[in-house]
Amino acid sequence: MSLPNRLTRWISSDGRSGWVFILPSLVLLALFGLPLFAVFWKSIDENFFTYALAPTALLALRLSLLTSSLSTLLAVASGMPLAYILARWKFQGKTALELLIDLPVVLPPSVAGLALLIAFGRQGVFGQWLAPLGISLPFTTAAVVLAQTFVAAPLFVRSAKVGFVEIDPQSEEAAFVEGAGQLQLLRFVMLPLAWRSLLTGIILTWTRALGEFGATIMFAGNLVGKTQTMPLAVYLGLERSLGVALALSVMLVMVSVVLLGVLRNLEKKEH
Repeated sequence: MSLPNRLTRWISSDGRSGWVFILPSLVLLALFGLPLFAVFWKSIDENFFTYALAPTALLALRLSLLTSSLSTLLAVASGMPLAYILARWKFQGKTALELLIDLPVVLPPSVAGLALLIAFGRQGVFGQWLAPLGISLPFTTAAVVLAQTFVAAPLFVRSAKVGFVEIDPQSEEAAFVEGAGQLQLLRFVMLPLAWRSLLTGIILTWTRALGEFGATIMFAGNLVGKTQTMPLAVYLGLERSLGVALALSVMLVMVSVVLLGVLRNLEKKEH
């Protein structure tokens, strides 16, 4: 059977009505694919590696990798216990707590950045308490990490919670009967059984942190070598060097494709 005939047979039983689904789908796929294709097409020239290896680009890349890794570690260290609490404990106010955790994901980036600035700025609600200790967070690398963690950590908490919820409670009961404590339960029972969900959460968190822009520029600014991550360098490149902006954009897309490919592979193995 030829390919067109196979396609027609796959579309629908009468070979016609399936286009009602395909044609609208192609519109959205074109919206997804054409801009990315344009970025790759425009970036391909003899100066691509010159732009990609430019000092400002390398500084932005190094800072992005460092801060996104630190924010992911912070999300895992603080988010895993929180995910376990949400998955296993029953208490009043749990719904409100889950709402608080999800809120940074849906907040406009500018609002997230402004909230961080008002909270931890030099004259902020809590920032003024840090000033006597010699701690100033705005427009520092630490501010980049906080901004990335603020918007990305909820993704890890949600994914880890799903993994913990799916574990049979009898496994926990058996571990407690054998005399295991909470930390031993987490290390030897929960982590081995929920590792796929945890790894998925780590990938999503790291990718989201790597691409964070709005909250970072509001709270940390755009200082080369200090707070200028790759997304901020792309933004600045639109005004100063389009070649650098395109090269960094291609690098970000490629990193995202690799990470999403790993994520999809994990999902296939899980099912």
